[in-house]
Amino acid sequence: MKKIVSTKNAPEAVGTYSQAVENNGTIYVSGQLPLDPATNKMPEAIQEQTEQCLKNISSILEEAGYSLDNVAKTTGLLDDLGNFAEMNKTYVKFFQKDMPARVCYQVVKLPMGAKVEIDVIAVK
Repeated sequence: MKKIVSTKNAPEAVGTYSQAVENNGTIYVSGQLPLDPATNKMPEAIQEQTEQCLKNISSILEEAGYSLDNVAKTTGLLDDLGNFAEMNKTYVKFFQKDMPARVCYQVVKLPMGAKVEIDVIAVK
């Protein structure tokens, strides 16, 4: 059964989508921008932006009873693939063992001038 997941501990959806959708033990978390949910501000540096994206994802997962340990796949969108190594320095602080599958793309532009956006799929 499909269930919509949302939390005040992550930025509100700013369009026609949900923060996440859970269905039969799998949760699909929408792409998270590096917005602080309390201030709606975005840090400048790629490492801090990556950290904020993953904090937002963690909050959404927690709301649904999941954790980063349940993440099976991530997708990273970068405005400059030259930032991959810097993004990865922060990413590995959140995913340290049993790494999820991952793809990472460079895109022309991300919403609100973000340098990174990350989505995940997690499974119980």
